[in-house]
Amino acid sequence: MDSVTYDVVIIGAGPVGENVADRVVQGGLSAAVVERELVGGECSYWACMPTKALLRSSAALRAARQVPGAREAVTGGLDAAAVLARRDSFASHWKDDGQVGWLDSAGIALHRGQGRIVSAGVVEVTGDDGVPVTLTARHAVVIATGSGALLPDVPGLREAAPWTSREAAAASAVPGRLAIIGGGVVAAEMATAFAALGSSVTMLARDGVLPLAEPFAGERVTESLREAGVSVRLGAAAASVHRDEAGTVHITTTDGEQVEADEVLVAIGRTLNTQDIGLDAVGLTPGAWLTVDDTLRVVGENGTPIGDGWLYAAGDVNRRVLLTHQGKYQARAVGDVIVARAKGEAVEDGRWGRHVATADERAVPQVVFTEPEIASVGLTAAAAEASGVRIRVVDHDLGAVAGSTLHADGYRGHARMVVDEDRKVIVGFTLAGPDVAELLHAATIAIVGEVPLDRLWHAIPAYPTVSEVWLRLLEAYGR
Repeated sequence: MDSVTYDVVIIGAGPVGENVADRVVQGGLSAAVVERELVGGECSYWACMPTKALLRSSAALRAARQVPGAREAVTGGLDAAAVLARRDSFASHWKDDGQVGWLDSAGIALHRGQGRIVSAGVVEVTGDDGVPVTLTARHAVVIATGSGALLPDVPGLREAAPWTSREAAAASAVPGRLAIIGGGVVAAEMATAFAALGSSVTMLARDGVLPLAEPFAGERVTESLREAGVSVRLGAAAASVHRDEAGTVHITTTDGEQVEADEVLVAIGRTLNTQDIGLDAVGLTPGAWLTVDDTLRVVGENGTPIGDGWLYAAGDVNRRVLLTHQGKYQARAVGDVIVARAKGEAVEDGRWGRHVATADERAVPQVVFTEPEIASVGLTAAAAEASGVRIRVVDHDLGAVAGSTLHADGYRGHARMVVDEDRKVIVGFTLAGPDVAELLHAATIAIVGEVPLDRLWHAIPAYPTVSEVWLRLLEAYGR
């Protein structure tokens, strides 16, 4: 059995694992990543990049049709084949040569195969040839294996060969009829994408559309989906699923209604990828979410780090925030703290310190690329109240801002800021409207920086831009 030693071994070469390795190497240590599939992970091939490529063409077409002069230049509809071809290019045609080349240029070793922890600081990798290789970590092992789609125990569902987010993101053809079980981000985005591509879409949204967002966000997306021809069935859930010999999927809902489709997409949540990575070798439960301390070291049931603190977990597996950009943020903290500990340097583990992921708590940004786009950061009003914050909610019609009227005829949108009345800082911000994604970072900075409203009053938005909504919200607050 071959054996190799590195300073740090990372199981999982998605964006989180890649970023951990990059920070470790930049800090002067050696690193190896272990990957059983494609280097670059879920985001590169089956999530962030290909799905947004599916959505972008229809968004651009809608934008052009909302502006006179540009509208008249639009002479045709969406070319589904061209959209899928562009998507393929953003997924690198499901080949990871480019990402592997980057690893090599960055000085990061790659071991392909299934990685399993066999003892403290030791990972065994079994590749396609069945020959194991032992990797020993001098300082740390990092679990960054991410998550996969959750399939509920609905009778007949697995036998019906359903789509998950992976199959939807990599679809080679547009189904005539698509049923979607779920109403969250993936469900709403894929309903938007496939309706624009020509599918007849039915959504079974048991808990509503975007149930974790501000209520107005889900309401506006629901209205838009219905205007696009999507049958949105609020409160509906699948009781059984059957695919017949002709390939048609038959779904019976819990209230007895029947839905027929050519494909069914299940988008109800995620399950983590820790079933076969050797957690039992260190006293943890295979398939369980991993609990971490402030510096993202894995801890046991008693709250203390595993062993002498050699095991870390970053990204979806620690269940703090299941978003790629937040996982990469955690990865930077993990890589830097491993280097600091290896070199005997001070660990900055106080709130907002370099070696912790404080933003996971109350400053998580997210964009839902539906029509309209939903951009949010921090807490919703309901979540803020539930956490004990004394709040004031300030709303404004985003379509009434001068920049919005210039951006598109008939611009419709909404903005909300949630203010901590005791500290006079913003703790939540949500925008709903066309092309609001690029407005979000200003709110993220305000929340992370805990900028007092008195100081924000002096941050003047350029005129005439949609960002003038900041001034209108502060005026409504009474500054």
